[in-house]
Amino acid sequence: MPSTDEIYERYLARAIREMNTLGDEIGACTRIPHPANAAVLGSGHPLADIMLLKFRAQAAEIQEGVAFFGRTGAAILKSVRRLDIDPLVIYGTNCVKCADGNPDDAVAACPAWLMREIAITEPKIIVAMGEDVVHALNDLKVPLSEPVDATRLGEVQRLTPTIEVLVVPDIDGALNDEDAKRAFWNAFKALGQWYDALPPY
Repeated sequence: MPSTDEIYERYLARAIREMNTLGDEIGACTRIPHPANAAVLGSGHPLADIMLLKFRAQAAEIQEGVAFFGRTGAAILKSVRRLDIDPLVIYGTNCVKCADGNPDDAVAACPAWLMREIAITEPKIIVAMGEDVVHALNDLKVPLSEPVDATRLGEVQRLTPTIEVLVVPDIDGALNDEDAKRAFWNAFKALGQWYDALPPY
């Protein structure tokens, strides 16, 4: 009978394969017109406990093709370290995968990709960064899901029987304003309490 470590390694190998396939499909997507046919893919551990979810990519992410690259990623890394959260248990992605497409068009085209990312990663919690993200999550209609309330900043809510959600302000909109940074941190620090309460493996 395989050990727990062997079973985990098999799950991890499968998740990596599925993420690679998903990345190829997103990169080749022609569902909506966009000039460079570029995509910004998720980054981090494919079996993460924590999924960080923004609405769309910023310039540095578009340039590298990787979610949470650049200033936003650095700010998040600083925050998770401050909360003593292991960065290796985190996966970050955007609702809109197109780097240069119209986000209004992408809203209809991208949910299938996000649903697959959630199914592969199987996070214990999704950190929903901003109202647009909350609306996108609610519109997914994940099986057995309950609506997420965008006004309950800093509160852990139930999405499904196995996935919780923490709503925080949009990190991209908070980087250049001290009050907005403070509001983001006040909501985000609830993730530290959630993480501390996780049962040991």
